[in-house]
Amino acid sequence: MQHLLFWAIWYVYITFTNAAYPIGYPEWAYFKNPVYIFGESFFVVFTQLPAVYIMLYWIFPGLILKKKYVALLVSLVLLWFFCFSLNFFVHMRLIQPVLASISAPDYIPEQFRDEGLKFFMALMSTNKAAFTITASALMLKFGKHWYHHQHRNLQLQKEKADSELRLLTAQVHPHFLFNTLENVLAKTRTESPLGSKMIMSLSEMLRYILYEGRKPLVPLEQELTMITEYINLEKIRYGNKLDVNMLTPDKMNNIYIAPLLLLPFVENCFKHGASHMLKNPWINFTVELKDRTLVMKLMNGKASTASQSQKKPGIGIKNVRQRLELLYKNKYVLHVREEDEVFVVDLQVDLVRIESRTPATHSAVLQIPINTN
Repeated sequence: MQHLLFWAIWYVYITFTNAAYPIGYPEWAYFKNPVYIFGESFFVVFTQLPAVYIMLYWIFPGLILKKKYVALLVSLVLLWFFCFSLNFFVHMRLIQPVLASISAPDYIPEQFRDEGLKFFMALMSTNKAAFTITASALMLKFGKHWYHHQHRNLQLQKEKADSELRLLTAQVHPHFLFNTLENVLAKTRTESPLGSKMIMSLSEMLRYILYEGRKPLVPLEQELTMITEYINLEKIRYGNKLDVNMLTPDKMNNIYIAPLLLLPFVENCFKHGASHMLKNPWINFTVELKDRTLVMKLMNGKASTASQSQKKPGIGIKNVRQRLELLYKNKYVLHVREEDEVFVVDLQVDLVRIESRTPATHSAVLQIPINTN
């Protein structure tokens, strides 16, 4: 509807401009030949459609927003020549025969425009498309993009505030929680060494979630260490039944990531995959770094009885999609797919490298032993 209104306004403008002084036909000024004026204006507007939509849906998102200025310059030149060629063909070969075939004899010019005047009109129509209608449409597009960008920022700020509120709520007397865990840990060191190890791991994970989870970025090494500890906890729960293959980079090279971004994918593997397999549950978790791009491949086996729950992995994956869209828009690729006996997550996301940080802003890396057996 908005597009129809936009072009209707532009068509009225072109029609009145053409009617005021129809080039080559001064005797028909001020709507003395309405059939020809309205028809010719339609063809003029029609030839300007490609320029506008190529600019709005290809050049603007693909080149202007991504700041590819050399490609933008070349594309604008090519677009101008394309539009001029279209205008030249319409003015030279199409307008006069078509309008002559649908007009009454009194509305057919005795002498049509000469070739030079047609060339001039094609050139003027192209320039008008380039500098008037396309520029107007582009300004409207910029305004719409700016509005959505601001709305997205407000949404991000609101979600961040809500998240901080939830974290603050979860942090009611966190020291009491940790002190209690330490008391239980001291009790189980002698009576249950395995339980002691699980409590210690859980304590470190809670500390990470409560404190590091509030930060906008954490070292990738710290995030992967926390995930490793979570997997180790699950391996203890499953005993020797669970087969886990895990591969992470040896060097993170000061790469930082939004905290708790990857954990829901791993948690989903246990919740909807391994927990439904009666025999031989398995998980493959691989993370690679290609410069600043994180490439994660996560696979887990699933039983046929779990297929229904695999199709609806729950709110965790949905929240991660939303966070990726808000924090890494246009900088990530996520594919989640279900196959016969396997569930696969492929994620690529462009992260940031921070070469130096002050001691006050550095996050201490958790010193947790990584068990990959």
